[in-house]
Amino acid sequence: MRLHELAPAPGSRPKPTRVGRGIGSGLGKTAGRGHKGQKARSGGGVRRGFEGGQMPLSRRIPKRGFTNIFARKLNIINISDLDRFEEDSVITAETLRDAGLLKSGRNGFKLLGKGEVTKRLFVKAQAASKSAISKIEAAGGKVEVV
Repeated sequence: MRLHELAPAPGSRPKPTRVGRGIGSGLGKTAGRGHKGQKARSGGGVRRGFEGGQMPLSRRIPKRGFTNIFARKLNIINISDLDRFEEDSVITAETLRDAGLLKSGRNGFKLLGKGEVTKRLFVKAQAASKSAISKIEAAGGKVEVV
């Protein structure tokens, strides 16, 4: 079979309605657009969000806050996820990415204190919570915020 031989199943694709092809078709003359008015014209219609001159909803609702376009979105890693690593291993964003815990190590990660850690680990994170730092240091490890 070749590409030019492919065809949909018979009857699965109805013929498109042909408008403006005479009075006998049922969609002749105005071609289903009615008589006059903005929507009957070529290129007619209103833009998205237009409410006929009334103040649009997007302008009526109150605006709050702002979005910092320079904010770095850090990935979240819990210390319970670090239990898979060997004792005395150095954990960075790259090692987490290689282990499948991060999709990309580009922006780095923040270490949170959910769970328990049983091994001595050395973590180089972009951010870390106080509870995560205290739990890793209690296990004999160290957290370095880079």
